[in-house]
This record gives sequence, C-alpha cells and structure tokens, in this order.
Amino acid sequence: MRVLLAGGGTGGHIYPALAVAEKLKTLHPECEILYVGTKKGLENKIVPKRGIPFQSIAVEGLPRKLNPAFFKAVGRAAGGCIEAKKIVKQFAPDLVIGTGGYVCGPVVLAAKLLGVPAIIHEQNAFPGVTNKILARFADRIMVNFQASKTYFVHKDRICVTGLPVRQEVLNAQREESLAFFGFSPQRITLLVSGGSRGARSLNRAMAEAYPTLVHYPDLQIIHLTGAVDYEDTLRAIAEKKIDLKCYPQIVVRPYLDEMQYGLGAADFCVGRAGATFLAELTACGLPGILIPYPYAAENHQEYNAKALVEQNAAIMILDKELTGEKLSQNILDLYQNKEKRILMAENARHMGKPDSLNKIICLVEEYCHHI
Repeated sequence: MRVLLAGGGTGGHIYPALAVAEKLKTLHPECEILYVGTKKGLENKIVPKRGIPFQSIAVEGLPRKLNPAFFKAVGRAAGGCIEAKKIVKQFAPDLVIGTGGYVCGPVVLAAKLLGVPAIIHEQNAFPGVTNKILARFADRIMVNFQASKTYFVHKDRICVTGLPVRQEVLNAQREESLAFFGFSPQRITLLVSGGSRGARSLNRAMAEAYPTLVHYPDLQIIHLTGAVDYEDTLRAIAEKKIDLKCYPQIVVRPYLDEMQYGLGAADFCVGRAGATFLAELTACGLPGILIPYPYAAENHQEYNAKALVEQNAAIMILDKELTGEKLSQNILDLYQNKEKRILMAENARHMGKPDSLNKIICLVEEYCHHI
C-alpha cells in the first residue's frame, strides 16, 4: 500500500494529512507514505520531524492581478507540474490525497494524468480556488462542512467526513484539565485563543473587557495571546489598571502546547474561525464567540463561522465591529445564561465529527484495493 499526501502552507492543511499518515501507519505498518509540499511552507519543517518521507516542489499561489509576478508564478506552476509528475511516477502510489494549499494543484493533476486515483479534502465552508479546480478531476471530494457541498459541481463525489481532531483533545477530562490550571470545577471557564500567531484585535478587545470581567470571580479565563502579541497584551491589560497577580482566576499565556487541557477545561470559547479550531470546538461540544480573521483567503473564516451560527452553535462578531464592550457583553451573556450555553453546546456537539479520521481512512482503504 503506497499513499502520497500533498498539502501545505498552514497547519490547517498539514495536520489533517499527518493524522491520516500516522493512522495509516498504525493500522497498516507495511504502508509506504510520501508527503509532497513546498520548501517555503511550514510542512518543510513539520513533516520531517514526524519521521515521514518528504519531497518538495517549486510552486506558489497565483496573484489575482495580471502583472509580472503572475506570469512568473505561472512559469513556476508549470515547472511544479513537471516535478510533481516525476515524483508521482517514481513513487507509484495507489492513491494521492490533497489536503489543501496550492501545492496540491500540480500533485493531484499529475496523479490524474498518470491514471492514479486522487481524493481531496476541503476544510473550510467556502472552498479555496485550488480545491474548486481540482474537484473537477478528483475521484472523491471530502468536506468538513455540509455547507461547502453547495460550491462543488460533482455532488455525487462528495463525502462529509469532517476534519480530523487529535486524539488527546477528544480524550481530555474536565477535572484533569482544570487541575492543570489550578482552576475550580465549581466555576465557569472561558478559553480565549487567536491561534498560534495570535490575533491583535481580539487581544486588544479582551484587554478592554477585563475591567468589567474581573468583577465576576466565578468566571475563570484562559487567555492565549500568541507569542508575537504576548508582551503588548500584558501592557494593554496593565494600562487598564488590572494587576493579574491579584486575579488567580485569569491565566494569560503566549501559547499552550497542551491545548487539550484548554479545551477540556472550557465551558465556552472566544476565538478566530479557522477550520481546525472549529473542528475541535464542535468535537468537544463547546459554544463559541467567533471573530473571523478578516484577511483570510476568500474570506473563508466568515463562512466557517456562519456555518456554526446557522446551527445556533456559535455567536459571530465581525472584526470591524469588535470592541471591548461588545465582547464583554457577549461573554457575560453566555456566562450568566446556563440554559443558552447548554443548548449551544448540544448544537455544537451535533455538528462535531469525532470519527472523521476513521471516515477518511475508510475512503483511503476503499481506493487501495490490495489491502
């Protein structure tokens, strides 16, 4: 059994591919796996550390305007297709899987030219340009959100699998998670996270909200600022005359390696609307206050957030409308309204797909007939 994986640029494209690779190796130790990405993407660092064979091709996204950079990118794309075809031919996979990012374009197209089955995964509610093109050639289209089916032509090829969530997140226990932060199980816990890179507007709004929120001692807060914005956020909080040493119920950190404890301790969350974060929220059954990143490609985070809002599993605040007052009002509304939290949590849980990885593996096995 030989499987070639392609995906890159962001962790949202890379980690689902790695989850598939590691599950396949667990179930089928004889399985040979090759990961194809770019040298510039995060995959160039992350994948080799996992012990998975990695090769890169030279390709980049196409600019939206006709200018010299556009034609240069087209030339590299053509070169990337030649490289991809060579890699696919040499590795001779039984199946090619694309998990997102422009690197998937040349790899999936090379597979189809060589008669190799190919399936793609779309993590966002509004599909990216690359996947909308590749969907016309792919044998199967795996999607995270039911809503994204609308944007694909070949409905009969679509399978709603969800997005793989790490096992440690699914296994996190509330008591152990709260103990990790020294928090009380009798209080309500809020998790605030802008992702690994943080979210400046979200952090500023939280800093403005703290003078109101500290008056509710039964509200415990885990605030993950992102490494880049950590010091600035602490200064912004201090400017509001808030001494965090006086509030043990508030934990502010740049990041959290043990994110399973943050999710395991939380009763509700504030964060961006990246697909991976939302997959974790829904798998854990957590209500969310979502502030979509306004500069995401094709504004896909707003579409992601809307998918949860339409099911009454989340509340959305647009970044341009975000203020400390508005954020604190929404936080306190969920904090004080237990029935609303329970209803939204149940709706989120109904959207969650904790078995998504197993569904994807079943599809992979379906195409690798000789297993």
